[in-house]
Amino acid sequence: MAIHNVPIPSRQLYIDGEWREPVKKKRIPIINPATEDIIGDFPAATAEDVDIAVEAARRALARDDWGSTTGEQRAKYLRAIAAKVLERKSELAILESLDCGKTLFESAADLDDVAACFEYYADLAEALDLKRKTPVDLHLDSFKSYVLREPLGVVGLITPWNYPLLMATWKVAPALAAGCAAILKPSELASITCLELGEICREVGLPPGALNILTGLGPEAGAPLSSHPHVDKISFTGSAATGAKVMTAAAQLVKPVTLELGGKSPIVVFDDIDNLDIAVEWTLFGCFANAGQVCTATSRLIIQESIASAFLDRLILWTKNIKISDPLEEDCKLGPIVSSAQYEKVMKFISNAKNEGATILYGGERPQHLKKGYYVQPTIITDVNTSMEIWKEEVFGPVLCVRTFKTEQEAIELANDTEYGLASAIMSKDAGRCERFTKAFQTGIIWINCSQPSFCQLPFGGKKRSGFGRDLGEMGLEKYLNIKQVTEYTCDDAWAFYKSPSKN
Repeated sequence: MAIHNVPIPSRQLYIDGEWREPVKKKRIPIINPATEDIIGDFPAATAEDVDIAVEAARRALARDDWGSTTGEQRAKYLRAIAAKVLERKSELAILESLDCGKTLFESAADLDDVAACFEYYADLAEALDLKRKTPVDLHLDSFKSYVLREPLGVVGLITPWNYPLLMATWKVAPALAAGCAAILKPSELASITCLELGEICREVGLPPGALNILTGLGPEAGAPLSSHPHVDKISFTGSAATGAKVMTAAAQLVKPVTLELGGKSPIVVFDDIDNLDIAVEWTLFGCFANAGQVCTATSRLIIQESIASAFLDRLILWTKNIKISDPLEEDCKLGPIVSSAQYEKVMKFISNAKNEGATILYGGERPQHLKKGYYVQPTIITDVNTSMEIWKEEVFGPVLCVRTFKTEQEAIELANDTEYGLASAIMSKDAGRCERFTKAFQTGIIWINCSQPSFCQLPFGGKKRSGFGRDLGEMGLEKYLNIKQVTEYTCDDAWAFYKSPSKN
């Protein structure tokens, strides 16, 4: 089926450099969240397919064409992938918007980031050649030692639907740069562009088995990947509930995991800001970009009491100006929620907030001009107390809840009043205050006078229920490396710890 002159590809599983039908021959329908129409389908992997992919990955590591490559050689593949992504950018952007409801503008921007991420890890792969074998000076001249960095092995990469190809790239690019063999399991809610990554890898000649792509349901494909005895590491991005299951499965084999599990992030706005509209726009972007389906979304607005009324007035005016439409329409800034189930979940959060005594200041309903599709108006909720569900739980939709404060200490306490610890933002012109909040925020990411910018050079991850470990930056590469300490005794003299029998 073709939509907007872009055909929806019908792919199989990508295993060992080839398209392969799932063992059980099952497929899953693709539903366009903007229209609720079925626009295609994709293969549903099961444990049998996981076994086949793991064996293909192990063979790739044993072969010279992948297992013995230098960082420089791997960098060439990564740069070729980046070039292909940019070559197919317009087509891939449309496919991503059709698949998950992301606005076309955001999809295109994500693809630029995909290419930049592959390029960045190409550079790090080359740099890895220089520090693969790092000498270490010791206090004893009789020993020579070095640290050896090697690929960790076969890695399972389980990724979410809100940034389908970008989140996959955050894991695939460093895993390949390190020399691992990877098995990517994207979300069943958005898999089209991840499967197209398989076609790109095939076109650039990535050695068979270096990257395998298994689409399918979490319990049927993700779970057997997490618990597979021949998978050396799992990197997972998704919900806290699923992350706990992944960690439990990996723990049975003492398998290392990296978990990025979402958040309930604050944006703290002080009355010393110079320009109300600038702070308002960052507040909107921090919560409503990508229809609020962002793990770092600053969905708790904590605003100084003295400017709260004026700020909320401007916030409503700006929110009313957001274009909500089919994500492929020009200048659309808010598309649909990804699925029917997620739509119902978001609407339930809004309903519960109202029932608990909160005020729906703006939004909270389906846009009147859109009769089909999983659309939710951008929603602002006030009269929120800290015991309410809307304050505590991650909505993953365009829903902002608001509380006011008087003092810095009160703002810090409100900001940290969450079981999550992924991101925080502060809007203030007081440099000393920003420094104090940088220290006080209990999160892995901190934004000052902005919200949501993300760069592949910087580590991304959190603490508390938001998980542990980091994607991106140099740390994103290091987690796919095995570190060996190598020590050699270089002296001709005997060690002389035991008494020699020949001298009795």
